[in-house]
Amino acid sequence: MSAVSPEKPPHTPVMLKEVLYHLDIQAGQVVLDMTFGGGGHTKAILSTVPDVTVLALDRDPTAISLAQQLAEEHDGRVKPLLGRFSELEALLSNMNIKPGSIDAVLLDAGCSSMQMDQAERGFSLSKDGPLDMRMDGERYPDMPCAADVVNTLDQQALASILTAYGEERHARKIASAIVEARRVNPIARTQQLASVVAGSFPAAVVHARKDRLQRPAHVATKTFQALRIFVNDELNELHAGLCAARALLKAAGRLCVITFHSLEDRLVKRFLQGEDLSNLDQYHFNPRKQRSKKEKKLAGDERDGGNKVWVPLRRKVIIPEKEDVRENPRGRSAKLRAVLRH
Repeated sequence: MSAVSPEKPPHTPVMLKEVLYHLDIQAGQVVLDMTFGGGGHTKAILSTVPDVTVLALDRDPTAISLAQQLAEEHDGRVKPLLGRFSELEALLSNMNIKPGSIDAVLLDAGCSSMQMDQAERGFSLSKDGPLDMRMDGERYPDMPCAADVVNTLDQQALASILTAYGEERHARKIASAIVEARRVNPIARTQQLASVVAGSFPAAVVHARKDRLQRPAHVATKTFQALRIFVNDELNELHAGLCAARALLKAAGRLCVITFHSLEDRLVKRFLQGEDLSNLDQYHFNPRKQRSKKEKKLAGDERDGGNKVWVPLRRKVIIPEKEDVRENPRGRSAKLRAVLRH
């Protein structure tokens, strides 16, 4: 994996002002950055709050190498932790950090700009590289990569992945094209997969998709999203991270969660409302599913009941300002939810 210079931030942190405002970190507190990435949020916390300690978690060894460099620059104020959300409580237990001892938690979900910018990681549509997409890098050599998924799963399984994790309306058509293409040659490169997906659509459709800024969007974008989420088990890991944050935060501790697509945001919203998401099937991610009054009461979010665990710091979800989107277009779909631990 290519080195990233610690001198120059690899990306612009999303909604930095809003995160700092809602976390409201005070001198001497302990903060958990659950997705260190390029370190943008952590660097801002260190520069604005004296004597703060940041626990910097990431599953990506490249990100942790940056965290280690930052720890050396800040005399131990940064504690790098290599691991997934599901491994966090064990990692902190080994450091003798107990539940209910963290003052603030930031969880910035999804893929980091640093991962997207490294062609050899296989996340990017615009850069040709091996079809990898493993956020853990080479930590788990036996872990299937995206190429394993597209070359071994049957057509029905591929279509299910594209539907569930990419919300792709043309999942069956794309899955059929993938199966046909791999009969000729294995699909091993990102641009190869992008071409296969594009080839399954008429030319008029290929150029018709738009993003939220009304810019042309590649027809394979949702396919890449779905494969990445599946390969990295992102939704189960996100749920594990939210559970860990709930256990680790002090009373009146603050949690900020940034998501980048509707699957993540619906999961976070429903978790913060108190729903049981221990079985993450499609029920939990269907935006049209309305809960009964009994379900709402059990979740503790009836208007007169109040939530038992989380108190929203803002009633509505927070989205980036237009100026921020112009400066950092990759953050255009971001949503921030900020809550207080009861």
